[in-house]
Amino acid sequence: MALVEPVPDAPAAVADLGDERALVVADYHAGIEDGLRYEKGVDVDSRAEERRDRLRSLVVETDPDRIVFLGDLMHSIGDPGGAERGEVEVLIESLPGDLPVTLVKGNHDGDVESWVRDVSVTPGHGVRLGRVGFAHGHTWPSADVLSADVVCVGHEHPCVRLEDEVGGTRVEQVWLRGPLKREAFADSHSDLDWNDPELVVFPAFNGLSGGTWVNVSGQQFLSPFLPAGLGDGQAYLLDGTRLGAYRTV
Repeated sequence: MALVEPVPDAPAAVADLGDERALVVADYHAGIEDGLRYEKGVDVDSRAEERRDRLRSLVVETDPDRIVFLGDLMHSIGDPGGAERGEVEVLIESLPGDLPVTLVKGNHDGDVESWVRDVSVTPGHGVRLGRVGFAHGHTWPSADVLSADVVCVGHEHPCVRLEDEVGGTRVEQVWLRGPLKREAFADSHSDLDWNDPELVVFPAFNGLSGGTWVNVSGQQFLSPFLPAGLGDGQAYLLDGTRLGAYRTV
């Protein structure tokens, strides 16, 4: 069995950490509705309860020993407003009291470690747990993360645009998976304990957060080590359908 297995039909995965199993989700973006209203003038009803119920259902379904938020638990880059902070606090309180929570800090998470309770917050360069490395992806992962057998990142919110035979199009969230290319880290890390890791790029948990259309010309990746670090990675729909090399979908 792979060290990181997506949960069917969900933007979430279960990771084998050796002595623990972790439920992993990326880019929760609590409070995004307030952000859309302020940043873009788009009025969207809050889906905080829906997000919370969805995550709690995944906890029940997968019965993990730990939950890992792979960056951007919050949406606002600065200090959170009342609604956003309230959503995060209620979310953490709603999880089982004996379930450890780890937040791999992302670029939207601000000074979250100064106020969030009962959450272990890692630096932005990530953390290695067992044979799995976790980093949000907005900056260079640490050498320890890159020494893992599998490296998990978020930040990109990868999507593909699919077209049918009559010209209709739709956008679908995808996973990106493939060998991590050492050459992408030649300048940032000159000396690595390299184990030819697999790279797993997570879809965003929050469907309102947009994404990078990885098969559309002109779209730019956000991470400093992508697309160079992914090479000929494969794209998979949330239901597990393999679409093939993401560049040629």
